[in-house]
Amino acid sequence: MQAATVSYKLIKKIKDDKFDEEKLHQYKLLVQLGVRDIQIAVIDTIDNRLLFFEDYVLGDLSSHDELIEVLRGLFESHQVLMAGFWKSVVFSVKNNKMIQVPASLFVEEAAPEYLAFNASFDLETEDVLFCQNKLSDVITVFAFQKELNQWIKNIYANTSVSIVHQSAALIEGVLDFSKSVSGTPLYIYVDRFKLHILSAQAGKLIYYNQFAIKQFADYVKYIMLVIKGLNLNQNSSQVILWGYIGKNSPHYQEFYKYIRNVIFGGRPAHIKFGYMFDEVQEHHFFDLFSLNLLSK
Repeated sequence: MQAATVSYKLIKKIKDDKFDEEKLHQYKLLVQLGVRDIQIAVIDTIDNRLLFFEDYVLGDLSSHDELIEVLRGLFESHQVLMAGFWKSVVFSVKNNKMIQVPASLFVEEAAPEYLAFNASFDLETEDVLFCQNKLSDVITVFAFQKELNQWIKNIYANTSVSIVHQSAALIEGVLDFSKSVSGTPLYIYVDRFKLHILSAQAGKLIYYNQFAIKQFADYVKYIMLVIKGLNLNQNSSQVILWGYIGKNSPHYQEFYKYIRNVIFGGRPAHIKFGYMFDEVQEHHFFDLFSLNLLSK
């Protein structure tokens, strides 16, 4: 297990000069955990300014126990993650064990039954949680490991903690973004090993789904499938793209062969960014930053 404790790599770290460890009580901590990565952001709630950002890639872990061990090592060696006096903490999980339920139909006691329509889970080792989108009448129900859930609650026992799902953050972020966009473009978020596709109009959600990606051809296949299902025109319909894809990458060039009207999405308007974050491309980490919209 000792080897697992160092099984992570810091890819990017940026800290605003305004970050002050004496002011954590007015800061919001955002943490997003995937199978192979974790991102961290700190937002000053006074002016919604991003003050701190980190992106880590996790090693190839073979069990949940190894993941817990790696997270313990990362948190315990980190300069601020173990602090217990944040204004609030939002912890997001990235997995495919989720379902969106219309708020008008949602009954809390039936959450496991809703999730069973879309995913397999084990109630002995996993908790069934839910979070509500503020901008849509949707409840996201998802599974989260019991041990990890309790560990997070123990660390931040004296802080307001929200456990949410990546899909809820993307939906909230896109709905907020769509308020200033005309028409009904297709919104795409390219994650590590996963593709998210959304459609929204004037702040209303029309479509959301996520797809596991095994090879590059899967991206185009799923995008074309959704375009056809929503009766969009692949040549004229606008596609707004965020995520882990470069503007000059072969992947983007391949997208452009099939979908002509592709543009990159910008940063969320609800967060202020200092000049030091200019080194992060504006279409990156849209899901992480959108967690800011889901907090209490």
